[in-house]
Amino acid sequence: MNSVPFTRDLVLIGGGHTHALVLRSWGMNPLPGVRVTVINPGPTAPYSGMLPGFVAGHYTRDELDIDLVKLARFAGARIINGYASDIDVVGKTVTVAGRPPIEYDVAAVDVGITSAMPDVPGFTTHAIPAKPLGAFASKWDRFRVASAAPQIVIIGGGVAGAELAMAMAHALRDKQPTVKLIDRSRVLAALGYRARQTMLAALTANNIEIVEDAEVTEIFAEGVVLNDGRTIRSDFTTGAAGAKPHDWIAKTDLDLHEGFITVDATLQSSAAEVFAVGDCAHLSHDPRPKAGVYAVREAPVLFDNLRAVLSGTDLRPYKPQRDYLKLISLGKKSALAEKFGTARSGALLWKLKDQIDRKFMTQFAELPTMKLPKLPRTTALGVTEALGDKPMCGGCGAKVGRGALRSVLADHFGDDAAEIQPGQVMSTDHLRSLTLDPVLMTKITAVHALGDIWAMGAKPQAATASLILPRMSAALQERTLAEIMAAASEVFGQAGGKIIGGHTSLGDELTIGFTVTGLARSPVTLAGGQVGDALIITKPIGSGTIMAAEMAGQARGEDVIACLELMVQDQAKASQILSRAHAMTDITGFGLAGHLRGICDASGVGATLRLSDIPLMQGAKDLSVTGVRSSLFDDNKAGAGLIEGPNSDLLFDPQTAGGLLAAVARKTAEKALKSLKDAGYDAAIIGELTEGSTLKTI
Repeated sequence: MNSVPFTRDLVLIGGGHTHALVLRSWGMNPLPGVRVTVINPGPTAPYSGMLPGFVAGHYTRDELDIDLVKLARFAGARIINGYASDIDVVGKTVTVAGRPPIEYDVAAVDVGITSAMPDVPGFTTHAIPAKPLGAFASKWDRFRVASAAPQIVIIGGGVAGAELAMAMAHALRDKQPTVKLIDRSRVLAALGYRARQTMLAALTANNIEIVEDAEVTEIFAEGVVLNDGRTIRSDFTTGAAGAKPHDWIAKTDLDLHEGFITVDATLQSSAAEVFAVGDCAHLSHDPRPKAGVYAVREAPVLFDNLRAVLSGTDLRPYKPQRDYLKLISLGKKSALAEKFGTARSGALLWKLKDQIDRKFMTQFAELPTMKLPKLPRTTALGVTEALGDKPMCGGCGAKVGRGALRSVLADHFGDDAAEIQPGQVMSTDHLRSLTLDPVLMTKITAVHALGDIWAMGAKPQAATASLILPRMSAALQERTLAEIMAAASEVFGQAGGKIIGGHTSLGDELTIGFTVTGLARSPVTLAGGQVGDALIITKPIGSGTIMAAEMAGQARGEDVIACLELMVQDQAKASQILSRAHAMTDITGFGLAGHLRGICDASGVGATLRLSDIPLMQGAKDLSVTGVRSSLFDDNKAGAGLIEGPNSDLLFDPQTAGGLLAAVARKTAEKALKSLKDAGYDAAIIGELTEGSTLKTI
């Protein structure tokens, strides 16, 4: 709940080490009145210090990654899963594909560098750059499991390339790999004599073949071609040569140095409202090499200066150290330490590096959990029970349970949409926000509201919007409304409908709703189910559990992003494919069991569900087993009534923007299922309607 109105937008572009540390600090000490946004292509940010250890097999992928979704939740920030592709310093907007421009009052850039070689023919198609780290780590994870007698080429013989070469050789040592390190001049030329000799010895010990004074002129699926005409076989080709800025930075009007954003001692760029840190920035006052240690030490200065410029106070300078301790992995659990020209190596230095790296990552893994508001000493009877033992969920997890609605609205309880005149149906839905991103929340709510129309086999016609915005300044109201209406118009337009009006107000938190009309020749209702019908579901379930875990900081960011992507998947094609279903509903707040009970009660039948056939969202089962539940779970379990056979908690999990549940004639079910899968739905036949009124699971 926001007790102070938002008046400024802070946008963090990229999830690099500096921004990760700033987010952690922001969560511990936020600046009231600031709305924070994080833009990153993916739910995690790999930690570069542990990448060689991950490649070598010393760390898992989870140990390598900083979970930005958890970190953003802790900081009270919205996270946008996408690539920034431009900054308009005049209009103060950031461009991200697939959404309206993101406006800022203050922005910071921490997008790192790339080692891509687009000028080398075939690189983009047949090779993978070592940076950005996320895509490289994912491809390596797949390759090291599937490969046999692998041939590997690393282009670039600097420290990064040598570290990767030794890590790869160590990871695949039982498969007799061939690893070649190629450099256009001399490998490890930037190191001092003693450090270089130690590294060369380690490369030899790891059976790395060094190819010097050679330039790669072409890359093809089976290998690389050198400038002297030689062809080298390769199953996995990666580029680790140098540090290149991302191409899109050149399109901005910021002052650049060799493609990197020029910043002064306060980390401000030529546009005072835009900061830049880490490898994507050039420190004009005191140039330094690209190294993670500088990014880490920039974090407290950036944190202080962002607060200063947002609150109108003085900024402070960043003073980089002259040199730093370089700890370089040597494949196995051994490391080289180099500083001021001196060098040592051995297992003890690996332990030191491992200790430093794990300490860095622990601060992101051990974040304080969200606590319930402290109650006054004396309250009315029942307050503690009404609050429960955890925060109220958003989305459908915040709805009233099926049991309460059925008892109060007995005469009006049935299909979620109603036929208001022949062929025209109408429904309404409002959701308490489950994500801080208004664009994403709008798309989820629009798909959710349209679900009732699609469930009747109807085509959307028109919609009105009802919005409650958190308290914010007039400027931020305008920005937020523009984002919401652009997103809503996109979803309804793609569905064949349009927004024709609405109402807005201010409140404690974001709530979005739509009242929708649709047209159908013969609406599909709950009441037409027949004994023997196959039950088809068009989306996996588990969103309530995943989002409840996300609120508590217990869900993996990867699972949260996958869940949100399923929520915004529309059901337009599914509705058309299932338009001849005998009965249909969308699976939302009452959960699968509750909505199936609705079909059974209206149709006068029972049902059998095969638990093993019900598709589940990524991560939902593991969370459910540990006891994670949406705040609506108990009401849903009571509202679904008695179910014979083994139960899964996910049957009672409230879904937001869930899929369709259709009762389809058995003879047409397989054909319908194939059509759904061909249309991109993770659909399944999960059971059948039976005689009687009993719900069973097997």
